[in-house]
Amino acid sequence: MDRTGFDQLFDMSDRTVIVTGGTRGIGLALAEGFVLAGARVAVASRKADACEAAAAHLRGLGGEALGVPTHVGDPDSLAALVSATVAEFGGIDVVVNNAANALAQPLGQMTPDAWTKSYSVNLQGPVFLVQHALPHLVQSPSAAVLNMVSVGAFNFAPALSIYASAKAALMSVTRSMAAELASSGIRVNAIAPGPVDTDMMRNNPQQVIDAMAAGTLMKRLAEPDEMVGAALLLCSRAGSYMTGQVVIVDGGGTPR
Repeated sequence: MDRTGFDQLFDMSDRTVIVTGGTRGIGLALAEGFVLAGARVAVASRKADACEAAAAHLRGLGGEALGVPTHVGDPDSLAALVSATVAEFGGIDVVVNNAANALAQPLGQMTPDAWTKSYSVNLQGPVFLVQHALPHLVQSPSAAVLNMVSVGAFNFAPALSIYASAKAALMSVTRSMAAELASSGIRVNAIAPGPVDTDMMRNNPQQVIDAMAAGTLMKRLAEPDEMVGAALLLCSRAGSYMTGQVVIVDGGGTPR
């Protein structure tokens, strides 16, 4: 490897990245990382004002950015996200499936509506977004898909079994996608974050947050920015021989 090759390892210049749930928390941190690495980024979330604010913020970092209001649980909305991104930037190189909802219902109080709502966003949405983007990904010389799962896919998840099971299913889909799409030159990987200091985390009672932090070897929550390095690895040339993998980024809380 020479200096040019080394300098290109994490370079995302001339690549277009879609980040769902990209207006706050982990998603916004990932979008910032991709923009700073040189990518054009389309951020998607349900609220139009949040999308435009995030896009303006990313442009303020010196990058090209687009905000597209999107309901990840609606396949037609996902098709519109792909169309808007391609119309603005000319193609798609990377899809980051970060949007999620963490519906919490214990056994005995579960409703079919909660299962439908959770799985439509946490599982169906990522699958159909990749499907809509596929004609563009196959045209990219550096295509990658990154699915954000959760350590809940591995661990006991009392009261969160709907969310955790959807993330476990998305982990399985990640491996199936990787196998199906390898011949098209598309790499598919996942990150399983541990407890991260986001709005979703702060919706928990403080004693639950403290217990989650205490369950890690590092005895703290992650900052959203701490997911960026792993994401860039899996989506850039640095991870060119990685596919079908799940990278656990959890402060040492999940022995595997």
